[in-house]
Amino acid sequence: MRATVIHAPFDVRLEELPDPRIEGPGDAVVKVVASCICGSDLWPYRGEPAVKQPRPIGHEFVGIVEEVGSDVRTVKRGDFVIAPFVVSDGTCPNCLAGYQTACQNIVGYGGGKADGGQGEYVKLPYADGTLVATPELPDDSLVPSLLTLSDVMGTGWHAARSARVKAGDTVVVVGDGAVGLCGVLAASRMGAERVVALSRHEPRQKLAKEFGASDIISERGDAARDAVLELTKGVGADAVLECVGTAQSMTTAFDVARAGATVGFVGVPHGVEVPIGTMFSRNVGLAGGGAPCRAYLPDLMADVLAGEINPGKVFDSELPLADVAEGYAAMHERRAIKVLLRP
Repeated sequence: MRATVIHAPFDVRLEELPDPRIEGPGDAVVKVVASCICGSDLWPYRGEPAVKQPRPIGHEFVGIVEEVGSDVRTVKRGDFVIAPFVVSDGTCPNCLAGYQTACQNIVGYGGGKADGGQGEYVKLPYADGTLVATPELPDDSLVPSLLTLSDVMGTGWHAARSARVKAGDTVVVVGDGAVGLCGVLAASRMGAERVVALSRHEPRQKLAKEFGASDIISERGDAARDAVLELTKGVGADAVLECVGTAQSMTTAFDVARAGATVGFVGVPHGVEVPIGTMFSRNVGLAGGGAPCRAYLPDLMADVLAGEINPGKVFDSELPLADVAEGYAAMHERRAIKVLLRP
């Protein structure tokens, strides 16, 4: 089969790899219908962290089940399935509490990451705890939105949930990538009265508005803080969604949070220091982390199938898998918000 392999910074290649096969009774092999490039894939693409040896990449995909192991009960051959970006067994205490990204039977955060999704086939362990099947084969027009449930829509939802967004709130979203835009959609869906999106790019600003943003702020750093405070009459936001993972984005998130607010963070942290003094003096909370998309998937899937949300609009570029290297370059250069790949 063909699959994307990252070799070094700015070096991704489509290569021939062995076809996956069932190795354990809980496994499933999925034929990929659509996959995509994640903002978190850009970190190793840029060399952070360094790629020690070539490896398959890609953790967001949907597809058709080709084969299952003897113990698999919740999906079967021919099912259309959504694969959350982290594998989980679904039975440990953390999974049962809704935090499948911390599955006790998967070694370490990221140890169960479903790498290899930017290919033609993927073998997944713990199929029963991981994969979610749609009630029937969906129309192709729904595939992009269903694909977002693998990661970015669930991650944006997790940011809003972690920030304790509630009806009537003023919410600030830091980050205008696919996750931040889905965070705008999530906050709006949760009933926020005012959703402020921090974005400097016109196409992203336009989509933020479509997803429910009431205000757009294009400034960064201290200027962004001042603009939010002016909008909120010096008070700040009731909830803040941090969807980037850099030192500047986290600083901004705390700068715009009102006393007693919570910052919901889902950006993979790089060089971030938590301002514990600010948290203590202003009673600002911090919650979030790796999003347990599997926990949110059934409800979000129902919303997509009912036409109540359309997060697939974050895909502003669709390429054949053969052009995956161009997809990475487009996202790195911010020529695309998010690239969808078709095998």
